[in-house]
Amino acid sequence: MGQVRFYTRSGRTPAEALFDRLDARFADEGWPVSLSEVDEKAELFEASVYFEDADTVDETAVREAFGDAEPVREDLPDIDWMAEVLAGLKPVRAGRFLVHGAHDRDKVLPNDLAIEIEAGQAFGTGHHGTTAGCLTMIESVVRRRRPRNALDLGTGSAVLAIAFAKLARRPVLATDIDPVAIAVARQNVRANGVSRYVETATATGFGSPAFRRAAPFDLVIANILAGPLMQLAPQLARHLSADGDVVLSGILERQRDAVLSAYRIQGLFHRRTLRRGEWVTLHLCRNRAGAV
Repeated sequence: MGQVRFYTRSGRTPAEALFDRLDARFADEGWPVSLSEVDEKAELFEASVYFEDADTVDETAVREAFGDAEPVREDLPDIDWMAEVLAGLKPVRAGRFLVHGAHDRDKVLPNDLAIEIEAGQAFGTGHHGTTAGCLTMIESVVRRRRPRNALDLGTGSAVLAIAFAKLARRPVLATDIDPVAIAVARQNVRANGVSRYVETATATGFGSPAFRRAAPFDLVIANILAGPLMQLAPQLARHLSADGDVVLSGILERQRDAVLSAYRIQGLFHRRTLRRGEWVTLHLCRNRAGAV
C-alpha cells in the first residue's frame, strides 16, 4: 500500500505531448497528472502520473501510455502530505502583510493586513522568496505611487491580487493560464473579503477581453519566470499606463540583467531590486526620473 508515481524528463515539446496523452488516458479515472519545469537553464520538463495504491497499478497500461518514453517508477511514502505541509508552514510577514493558514489565525495582530491562503492549492502561499519579495515591493509602490488599478498576471493563488486589494482598495485584475488556479483564486478572494475589488479571468498572456476592459494599468505585477516575462515585455508595456509601475519576480539573480534589458527596450526603467536568496524582485517604471 502507498502512492506511486511514474515520470519521465525531456524537453518542453515532448513533455507537453506526453502530458496530453497521460491526461487523456488517466484523468477520467481520477489519477492526477502533472507537468513541471525541473531545470529552467537546461529547459528540462517532467511529466508524471500518480496512483493512490501501488499494489494495484497496472504497470503494463502505464508503460503503454508513456509510449517510447521509458517511465521511472517512484514509490512514495504513505504520508498525510497536507498535514505535514501545514505543520511546517509558519505565518510569513512581509511589511504589513501577514500570509497565514487557517490554523494560524491567532497570529494575526491588530494592524496586520492578513491574507489567509491554505497550502496545497495554487502556487503562492507567501513562503517562496519571489512571493514574499512581491508583497514587500507592492507595499512600497502603493504607498508612494497610489495606483488606481492593477493587474496580477499569473496570479496562482491570488495572494498578490488580494494584497493589493487590501492595501490600495482599488480594482485589480487577476489572470492565470490555468483554470484550476483561477477557481482556487476565486475561493481565496471570497475568503479574504475582497471580491468587490478583484476580478479573476483565465487567460494566456494578454489574450482575454478582460484586459481590454481594465487596461491601461497603473501597476502590473507578474511573478512568473524569466523566460515568459521577457517574451511578454512588449504586450505588458502596451497595457501599462503612461506613468505606470511594474513589479516582476520569478527571476534568478543571474537572469536579472537580461530581464531588465528586455523591459528597457520597451521604455521601462529600473528603480529597485529586492533580493531574497537566489531570487530577485524588480521594480520598473515609465518615468526615467529616479531610475537606476
